[in-house]
Amino acid sequence: IPRKKPKNGKLSLLEKDYNRALAQERIVIEHVNRSLKIFKILSSRYRNRRRRYAKRCNLLSAIYNYELALGD
Repeated sequence: IPRKKPKNGKLSLLEKDYNRALAQERIVIEHVNRSLKIFKILSSRYRNRRRRYAKRCNLLSAIYNYELALGD
């Protein structure tokens, strides 16, 4: 959780550096989430059998990882 600025105060340089480092880590994960939500199975209500949901999520993750490997 990022550090919040106190009321009528300022963040120290250390707290600002912490927030910046945290944001840099989070943005990578947010980009992955966005890429996976392009597949409609993760961005809308899942209407099929529940027991297949985990398998399909794993398949989408595998496809995403495969695309990452192709980009290298």
